[in-house]
Amino acid sequence: MSPLLPRKSRKKPAEHTVTLIGKPGCHLCDDARAVVAEVCGDLGAAWEEHDIDRDAELHRKYWEQIPVVLVDGAQHDFWRVDPARLRRALGG
Repeated sequence: MSPLLPRKSRKKPAEHTVTLIGKPGCHLCDDARAVVAEVCGDLGAAWEEHDIDRDAELHRKYWEQIPVVLVDGAQHDFWRVDPARLRRALGG
């Protein structure tokens, strides 16, 4: 590995936190919730959900992209969540 490149973190799946940002009544959010719950459940990763309508900052930042999935606070996906891509991001 080049000394100029940072080393990738090798966290275990259970050391990650997945955040789903969505809103009630959104069918894409329902689909994303099902994917996040399944993948996180399989890998033992923690996940949380935030209602975009209850947080002005999340609303300003992500309104046009919901549902949005963050992994450890960094944006990972929006609109559709690819389960295989999420598994890879969590190290599973």
